[in-house]
Amino acid sequence: MPQKFKKTYHVESVRLSGYDYAQAGAYFITICTKDRVRYFGEIRNQLLHASEIGKIVVEEWLNTPRVRPDMNLILDEYVVMPDHFHCILVIGLNAHNQSEPEQPYSNQRSAQSKNLASIMRGFKSAVTSRARKIRPDFAWQPGFYEHIIRDNRALGNIRNYIINNPKKGPITPP
Repeated sequence: MPQKFKKTYHVESVRLSGYDYAQAGAYFITICTKDRVRYFGEIRNQLLHASEIGKIVVEEWLNTPRVRPDMNLILDEYVVMPDHFHCILVIGLNAHNQSEPEQPYSNQRSAQSKNLASIMRGFKSAVTSRARKIRPDFAWQPGFYEHIIRDNRALGNIRNYIINNPKKGPITPP
């Protein structure tokens, strides 16, 4: 059961304890819209027909390496669905993750920059500021889901999942 803080539940982090999310590696990420509202378009004939906001998601995702050139980012497969976004992001070796830390890494809450969380925070913020000019009620769910991709087999499976996601169509809530 989650702990309560100031009369609200505190959800424990789903991040891997002790893992440095600034280090070079490949990550599978999913971000959902708040309440799974279908802001990004609709699936027709197994393809997403993107709304203006869906197109913004693509533009801002493709802009991510240009915004953070010092992080040596590589965008792999991605897909925009009506109410969520899946992607594979590779953080390459860079000046921020090549040297050994002076103290052991801790993923406790603190100022976070030049890591996976800061990349996703910047992406979500950029999409939100543009999307709210079209739909003032636009919002993301807090946080994001991530999975550390550990080998080529997992990478291939996740790529296939992303590529085939539109063929499954949107998930209709019960």
